[in-house]
Amino acid sequence: MAVYTGQAVVVTGASSGIGRALCLALAPQRPRLVLAARDAVSLERVATECRAAGAEALVVPTDVTSTEGCRRLVDRTVEVFGALDVLVNNAGASMMARFDEVEDLSLFGRLMDVNYLGSVYPTHYALPHLKKGRGQIVAMASLAGLTGVPTRTGYAASKHAVFGFFDSLRIELEGTGVDVTIVAPYFVLSEIHRRSTGSDGRPLGKSPMQEDKIMTAETCAALTLKGMERRERLVITNWRGGRLSRVLRVFAPSVVDRLARKAVRDGR
Repeated sequence: MAVYTGQAVVVTGASSGIGRALCLALAPQRPRLVLAARDAVSLERVATECRAAGAEALVVPTDVTSTEGCRRLVDRTVEVFGALDVLVNNAGASMMARFDEVEDLSLFGRLMDVNYLGSVYPTHYALPHLKKGRGQIVAMASLAGLTGVPTRTGYAASKHAVFGFFDSLRIELEGTGVDVTIVAPYFVLSEIHRRSTGSDGRPLGKSPMQEDKIMTAETCAALTLKGMERRERLVITNWRGGRLSRVLRVFAPSVVDRLARKAVRDGR
């Protein structure tokens, strides 16, 4: 039996990108998937793919910035499947603009609402059920949550908040049987780049990344799933951008700054 066979697994941001890829990676294990995002039509398409691959799949359209929406997501999961075993907080939004060029400061609040509070809210409602089954929380953070990244000030701040929250929660949960896995991807090929907010507060509509040079969502999902199965504390999906940078951050922080600047400039 695979690790997640028969388990109720909630994935937010499941309609596209890493969320969709993770659901499809999980599906052959025959879990009970709960797909959450705002786009109901896209969620239904992903659910159909997951069912064809072996999973049960329930679609629950959800805005993770709404406390009531997150409560309904958890209630619906437990109502249909009788449990909630794994919560994957994957919903996210990004930005691409220098701070001194930002015209619409409300984008900083939106990023915190989606990336940070959009993980806090579902976790709050899911936690009593996760404790019952000695379950698992997965937080999709970013390497931008471990270091500064130019043109991503608001995004990096929100992902730093994700790290702070879930690292603290992990300590609180010691002895409950609930494990916390934080995932820190490098640049990943997904819709988040096209939807990133520019200096005027509007989506860019196109990606500035060299999309043929960055990790696919499927590769990121495979690495995430491997870390989930091992209940790892931290999953860093890229050696050059992640593991090496963590070492350099301590001994040569200016080098990390230069690497971050170059990565954004080169789009890879």
